[in-house]
Parts: sequence; structure tokens; C-alpha cells
Amino acid sequence: MHIPETTTVKRRSLTDWMRVRFRGLLDWAGGALVRLGLASNTMTLLGVAGNIIGAYFLAQGQLTVGGLIVLAAGPIDALDGTMARLRGESSKFGAFVDSTSDRYSELIIFFGLLIHFARQANTTGILLVFAAAAGSVLVSYVKARAEALGYQADVGVLTRLERYLVLSPALIFNVPLIGLWIVAMLANFTALQRIWRVRRQARAERRSDK
Repeated sequence: MHIPETTTVKRRSLTDWMRVRFRGLLDWAGGALVRLGLASNTMTLLGVAGNIIGAYFLAQGQLTVGGLIVLAAGPIDALDGTMARLRGESSKFGAFVDSTSDRYSELIIFFGLLIHFARQANTTGILLVFAAAAGSVLVSYVKARAEALGYQADVGVLTRLERYLVLSPALIFNVPLIGLWIVAMLANFTALQRIWRVRRQARAERRSDK
């Protein structure tokens, strides 16, 4: 008997695992910041600002410094949702703003790398930045579009956390092309995984309607 795709058990991603594993630490840090009077939107803006500063250093060719700043900005991005929950301010709009700021942060980092490679006239680097940026955006877009249509598209080998864990060390150790190759290939592969998952659900839906 065929089981529709929508009834399968949700697979836990690395992001889900990390969120559960480090919830206590996030709650402690988020609670401390809330007691200081900081708002979740403030942390969102600080995360974006940190990535802008990191991207500036990347554009200047100071990849290790830029990578360290990007690495430091990551946990800041993770705290805004925790702080909103602790303050009782969680909302759909807040989640929308958080997700949108994440996309801006990623694209800002890629823009810094694009300037760096353009100054070197490094065609391979420029193309890899484009492919990595396109794949990263498509991973999020496919999921958002699928969920808007009532499908699930939360599978994939390279979500935002994984991209962050790949790219930051590559920048710090001054091997950006390696990180970009990995992100470019696996981010686009992840987008294709999600498209395929939606296709299977759509086909199962059509069969069940007959």
C-alpha cells in the first residue's frame, strides 16, 4: 500500500538537533540579555551589523578577520528567537523578520567575497560566489514556497547552520574557495532535494484525489 509523502515522519536536521541540544545554553544567554533590557529585534539588527562588518573585511581581503567576525555574529543571530520566546513576544511577523534578516546576512557575506574576488580578477571565485549565493537563497525559497502551498520541504544536507559551519572555518583558515565549492554544490543539491520532495507529495496528492 502506498503511503503519501505527507504522512512520513519528519527527519530531524542538524539545526533541529542543535536547537534541542543547546536550548538550555540559549535560554541562559537569552535570559541574561533580556534582563539587561535588550529586545530581540536589537539582537537581529546586531547580527546583521556584525555580518556587514565581517563582509567589509572580506572585501578588503582580510579573510581571517572577516571570518572571525562572521563566526561571532552567528550566535547573535541564534539568540533573537530565544529572546522573543522568553519575553513572550514570539509572533509570525517576528519569525518573518528573523528569516529575512538571515537571508540579508548571507547575501552580505557573499557580496563581500564577490568584491574580494573581483579585485583579484578571480573568475572562478566570482562564479563560485554566485553559485553559492543562488543555492543558499533557493534552499530557503523552495521551503517557503512549498509551505505556502501546503507541502513539506524541510529536508536537505546543507541548511543555513551547515552553510555557516562550512563557510566560517574556510574563511578563518583562508581557504575560501574550498568553502565556496562545498556550499555551491551542496546548497544547490539541497534545493533540488526539496523540489523532489515537493514533487513526490504533489504526485501522491493527485493519486489520492482520483
